[in-house]
Amino acid sequence: MKTLRTILLLAAVLLCLGACGRGKTAAEGTVRATDTIRYARNLHIAYYDDYVSVRIRDPWDTLRQRQHYVLVDRDKPLPARLPADGTVIRVPVEKAVIYTSVHTAIAEELGALDQVAGICEPQYITSPEVLRRIGEGRIADLGMSTSPNVEKIIDIGTEMIIASPFENSGYGSAEKLGIPIVEAADYMENHPLGRTEWVLFYGLLLGCREEAGDVFARTERRYLELKELAAGVAYRPTVLLERRYGNSWAVPSGGSYIGVMHADAGADYVFRSYSGAKSVHLTFESVYDQAGDADFWFLKYDTKAPMTYTLLKQEYEPYANFRPWKERRVFACNTITSTYYDDITLHPDRVLEDLIAIYHPERLPDHKQRYYFPLDE
Repeated sequence: MKTLRTILLLAAVLLCLGACGRGKTAAEGTVRATDTIRYARNLHIAYYDDYVSVRIRDPWDTLRQRQHYVLVDRDKPLPARLPADGTVIRVPVEKAVIYTSVHTAIAEELGALDQVAGICEPQYITSPEVLRRIGEGRIADLGMSTSPNVEKIIDIGTEMIIASPFENSGYGSAEKLGIPIVEAADYMENHPLGRTEWVLFYGLLLGCREEAGDVFARTERRYLELKELAAGVAYRPTVLLERRYGNSWAVPSGGSYIGVMHADAGADYVFRSYSGAKSVHLTFESVYDQAGDADFWFLKYDTKAPMTYTLLKQEYEPYANFRPWKERRVFACNTITSTYYDDITLHPDRVLEDLIAIYHPERLPDHKQRYYFPLDE
């Protein structure tokens, strides 16, 4: 009996530690409200009397919590009772450092650029306003995200760092500064709108909750309208994605946000049977065997010179054996000259619109392409 009581007590303790802010605990008090998260699997937001609790599930080990952020109004005293496992962030953050162009674009869309004190890798920035601020010294250039200028991070009075996490890797010397690092794992969501839903969290951090809610609502509404538009198509063309690098070809899984988006656009993705959110690495021969006869081929590239059929064949001559190459149905997105990566999180509806216009042009006859264009010769 004593052993049974011990087991039950241990189970109760573990349940309390693993709870995602629902209900009442001695450490946290009572939840007043929660944000209704419909698409994001790794995000939970709960509102208490004196703070907001944001819990991030580990995308690589979904049985464990990766981070717990406790957001406290910067103009109010620190509450006496706070969760023991939480990283406290005073909000709205007035001096943020952002490691990626994607999250910098989100801050700009929310009208919070004045709160961005520094960024990494400005060579990937496409926003004229952000580039202007960097040139004027209003936003600090902190170098590469893998080895940012730690002295500058300190000098500009950074209150928070937003960075994209990777499995089994940390943040180097930045972790030793005592500055909260927000792990923006939105890119690991397997639904396009799941990535967008993380804007609700960023809105809380930057004091733009209402603006963030409006952005998400508009994007969701348009995305679902477009999905419905493509749902009734009788013909679903097959599609191949990306191209080989080195000795393998990383194909997005059917359960990834990219796989979901092409399905929502009315296409039959060749590798839809692969589950999960990760890409699958295949040999060229395997890809050719399964997708050599696909109707369309979509790929991305990052060079200033436009990709052409000639360059694609020069890169790897066997590409010319694929049916989409022969029939001139290859579409490419230049991620340097377009805003694809800036938009993919907040505006997956825009990418979806591009895809539908290519697969089913009769559904969007007046559409002007933003990201994907047919290759030139």
